[in-house]
Amino acid sequence: MRGAGAWAPLCLLLVAAAQHSRPQLSERPVFTCGGILTGESGFIGSEGFPGVYPPNSKCTWKITVPEGKVVVLNFRFIDLESDNLCRYDFVDVYNGHANGQRIGRFCGTFRPGALVSSSNKMMVQMISDANTAGNGFMAMFSAAEPNERGDQYCGGLLERPSGSFKTPNWPDRDYPAGVTCVWHIVAPKNQLIEVTFEKFDVERDNYCRYDYVAVFNGGEINDAERIGKYCGDSPPAPIVSERNELLIQFLSDLSLTADGFIGHYKFRPKKLPTTTALPVTTTFLATTSLKPTVALCQQKCRRSGTLESNYCSSNFVLAGTVITTIPRGGSLHATVSIINIYKEGNLAIQQAGKNMSAKVIVVCKQCPLLRRGLNYIIMGQVGEDGRGKIMPNSFIMMFKTKNQKLLDALKNKQC
Repeated sequence: MRGAGAWAPLCLLLVAAAQHSRPQLSERPVFTCGGILTGESGFIGSEGFPGVYPPNSKCTWKITVPEGKVVVLNFRFIDLESDNLCRYDFVDVYNGHANGQRIGRFCGTFRPGALVSSSNKMMVQMISDANTAGNGFMAMFSAAEPNERGDQYCGGLLERPSGSFKTPNWPDRDYPAGVTCVWHIVAPKNQLIEVTFEKFDVERDNYCRYDYVAVFNGGEINDAERIGKYCGDSPPAPIVSERNELLIQFLSDLSLTADGFIGHYKFRPKKLPTTTALPVTTTFLATTSLKPTVALCQQKCRRSGTLESNYCSSNFVLAGTVITTIPRGGSLHATVSIINIYKEGNLAIQQAGKNMSAKVIVVCKQCPLLRRGLNYIIMGQVGEDGRGKIMPNSFIMMFKTKNQKLLDALKNKQC
């Protein structure tokens, strides 16, 4: 049940919206399902706001501000059915009006910071399923100059051959709480993008659950394309895209903040593919980004040693369920839902509610073979991007509850 006090902010918001949209009238504005909005500023809200929004609906708002300006969207209130992955009721915000890059998806009561489009057009879409819960949302849009958005705004489209991006308020003071920034970097078709971070200080957490920087191949926030997720005070290693588009997302929650960061990017030509196989004697360091090679993948697919002997030599040790597998080139990219983690090392772990997961790369696609839906004990090394690297001789075995005691004992012993 919501207490009576929860309605006070709603009343104030409605008064503000009424004054803004109809200064001569005292009645509250009526919010409908979607619409076309133009001008310097205005309000949008879920159908019937502040009443409970209807089930099984899809509402689309297309916003256009004057040519040469960008759209800034500020959520004043949000209360949608809560879900860790926003699968049921959610609001999506896009650049442009059609086939645009998604800036973010929101649900629950988390109110993001200012969202900024890269052009004078933005689209907002709200979808609800059969079961609804909450009073929906209300947001205000306004027009801003692309290069004079002020310290409180961030993100946008970057198409020059080189440039920089930084957190709001950098370098004068900490970044604000509740901010979402998305930089979409687009290079010519035949080029890649290299990103380096000069300074980096984002609220530290072992799993980067609160404030973080996430980097994605392509133009969307998509876990399958995520290169890495970063927080703490150590700058990530230089990042090179796989294609000519890269997306950098920065998110801060509503609690602690930190100095923030400044990063730089530049375009670089694609290297021509080489057909020369590396010699079998090539050494692969645990911290480097391992690429599958003919020589490596010709090795016997056989784990070496025992559970005990591999425990200390591995960067990470976990028990988990394989939930996604995506072949990519000669390798396999998998997401593992963690049952237990015994040794974490520098493995990047994502947490959504009580569920934790990690990304691993089987360097030689089927060696060893990971099948979706099965439980494994996985031991391996960790690359600079925080993803686990599984080599042909890495120790992998099916996880059974009888292994639990031995793993708990190994966790408590000193390597």
